[in-house]
Amino acid sequence: MEEWKVGISIKNVTENYGERIERLALFDPLYKLQNKNSKDDSGNIIDYFSLGLLSLLFFFENMLIRNKKTGVKELASFLQELDEGEINLTYEGFEKAARIIIDTFRPPTGKRNFKVFYNWETRKEESVQYSILKAERADLETNTQYYTLDEQGLELIFATKEYFNEFQLSINQLVLRKQLEKGEFVGALRQIDEMSLDVKNLQDRIVRIKHEVNRNIVSAETYERYKSIIEDINMRLHREDEEFDELQSFVKETKEKVGNEINNDKDRKAYELIIQIDRELEQVHYDHRLLFKESIVLKTSALQAAQEALYYVGIDSFNFDQEITSRLFSSPLPLNAARTLIEPFLYLEKHESWSPLTVFDKQRIENRGKQEKTQDFLSLSEEEEMKLDMKIQRENFKFIAEILLQAIGDDQDGITISEVVEYMKEKGYENILNYRIFYDFWIILHQKSPVVIGAQEKNEELLFGEAFSLLKNKGKLLYIEETEGILKVTERFTIKNMNLRLEDNHASI
Repeated sequence: MEEWKVGISIKNVTENYGERIERLALFDPLYKLQNKNSKDDSGNIIDYFSLGLLSLLFFFENMLIRNKKTGVKELASFLQELDEGEINLTYEGFEKAARIIIDTFRPPTGKRNFKVFYNWETRKEESVQYSILKAERADLETNTQYYTLDEQGLELIFATKEYFNEFQLSINQLVLRKQLEKGEFVGALRQIDEMSLDVKNLQDRIVRIKHEVNRNIVSAETYERYKSIIEDINMRLHREDEEFDELQSFVKETKEKVGNEINNDKDRKAYELIIQIDRELEQVHYDHRLLFKESIVLKTSALQAAQEALYYVGIDSFNFDQEITSRLFSSPLPLNAARTLIEPFLYLEKHESWSPLTVFDKQRIENRGKQEKTQDFLSLSEEEEMKLDMKIQRENFKFIAEILLQAIGDDQDGITISEVVEYMKEKGYENILNYRIFYDFWIILHQKSPVVIGAQEKNEELLFGEAFSLLKNKGKLLYIEETEGILKVTERFTIKNMNLRLEDNHASI
């Protein structure tokens, strides 16, 4: 009995107890679903535990394929297709079940799920919050909300695979190498998709840590803890970056080997897959390298700023009048003692000197012959470059005007931006919507509205000179007026909806 007391350390048993409870709490929503006693149309208990886990996997798979439109109806359709008669429910029943599952993982009140527990390490009652699902985007026209897995939701998915989330990317790198060695190229592409999600998840974590560093460091102990966390992340990213370099070298070798042995359609398909693997792996590596650089900045500048903030917190709590001024003048001190007392508050000594490293700086090379440099044959002056840019812009505006006339047709004299966007998507012009020039076209016209078409025809330098020459057959006056609604045309661009109208000008000009 005495040996047992000596061999077991209570501190070791209760260490990180709160973190363990936090990980266990992620499973609570599944057990809440398990306790529901809802029945299907045949009177059988619905296995909500299994449906909840399948729903998490459904959202995870949609994240892998980058599908961001997953809501209640999409989940209900998935569960009904998956069911195949196991549960006797109509589509409306599956939609109700999907709503119950989503509300369990993400409470409709907007508050996070939480768990209250007694922490045996700190000897206090504490609570942990966690979020499994989060709102992704909303379709205001159909009043539909879409969802995606939050950070803890991904941790829950990864926990079901029995490996630690911190080493998820490293494990995926190992699995990818094994798949490439075996020639499982389709599985390798899927593995790269999971690695892309891991990089995004780690990026969110670094951003959160950066905010916590700026907000929570109020003591030397907290500073050391965050410093240790950031150094661990930086070290792991460094190892993963080296593994990415080896993987890319291995992929390029495999691509050359497969490319030299193409004998049939199967070999050609394998070569196409390895090219796609090379391209997507390079993109993931690029994102990961940016993350690695960000972690280095976090390790240096953010921690240094936090350390300085911690220093100034100590300065603010230091009473200079009481500790220094009162001490110096209330009881007169000898000169040497007074100097010793105030020396920590004096400026450091400044010394300017010449560094030998300056010889490696860029040197200014003068034209010793005093001869003027002739302009290179292919170089352009600033004025010529501006003329070239203006010409390109005029051609772009002319092309947009041609599309606009096609969308208006012969039966009408007006159209909205939303109708133009729909027309462009139908006719294969949607790539233009990714460029700002399309939106500049509408904004500049709106600023000039109403525009008298024909008055500017003689000035070929105008941006809309060629565009107006196309529009003059439709009318003499052009109006651009704002209407209700804000259009989210692409992920990057949003514009107020506007109405374009062409009319004949009966007034004297």
